[in-house]
Amino acid sequence: MAINTDKNLYTVVFAAIMVIVVGATLAFVASSLSGNIAENQRFEKQQNILYAMGINDNDDESNVNFIPTNQVAEQFKKYITEQLVIEGDKITPDSSAYLLNVKKQQDLVKEGKSGKLPLFIGEKDGKKYYILPMYGKGLWDAIWGYISLDDQMKVVGVYFDHKGETAGLGANLNQRYFMDDFAGENIMKGSKFEGITVFKGNNDPLNERKDDNRVDALAGATITSNGITNMIHATIRLYQPYLETIKAKN
Repeated sequence: MAINTDKNLYTVVFAAIMVIVVGATLAFVASSLSGNIAENQRFEKQQNILYAMGINDNDDESNVNFIPTNQVAEQFKKYITEQLVIEGDKITPDSSAYLLNVKKQQDLVKEGKSGKLPLFIGEKDGKKYYILPMYGKGLWDAIWGYISLDDQMKVVGVYFDHKGETAGLGANLNQRYFMDDFAGENIMKGSKFEGITVFKGNNDPLNERKDDNRVDALAGATITSNGITNMIHATIRLYQPYLETIKAKN
C-alpha cells in the first residue's frame, strides 16, 4: 500500500523518527569519544602546568608552543615531582591533584567550607618551583591559568586562558607578549604578600621594573585585566598559609 506523504501525520512521524535516529547517533558518538575527550583534557592541563613552569617548545619570541601531547605525560612525570592537595591544615600527596575541578574547590574554600586546593611542585636545573592553579572571571566569562613561583616568591612564569573574552582585546591574555611580562615579578612587597596588579597606567611598556608588583594591562581590555588581577590576588590569599611556610624556610 502506497504511503500518502502529503498527510501531516506522515510529516510528524518522519520528523520524530529522524529526531530519534539523530539523537541516538549523537549519543553514540559522544559516548565513543568520551575517553578521548577526557584524555585530551588531561594532556591540556599537564601542558598548561608545564608551560607556567617554563617547560615548553617555544622557539621564538611570539608563539606559544606546548610540549606535544605524545610527550607531555612523560615530561609531566619528569618535571612535576610532587602533587599536593591542601585541605585546611592538612596537606596530602595526590598524584591526580591536577584533575581536581579548581573552580569548585576554590568556591568551597571561599564559602568557608572544606575544599581541596591542588598545588604542584616542580624541579628544573636543581631548583624547585611551586605552581598554583587559578580561576576567575573576565569580561564575558571564565578565565583561568597557572602561576609558577620560586622559593623567593618570584614569578617564574604564567599561563592564562579564557572561555569567551573579546577577540583581539581581552582574548590576548594567552599571548606571549602579555604572559612573558609576568616573569621576574614578585608577589611579595617587603614582607607582605601583595600579588600582582595588571595596571592600565603602569607606564612601563617594556615591563623593565620588577619591583612594583605591576604589569601593563591589555590594551582595550580593562575589565579582563582587572579580572586577571583579582584572580591572582584571590589565588595568593587562598595559598598564602602554605606559601608562608616556603618563604620562612628561605
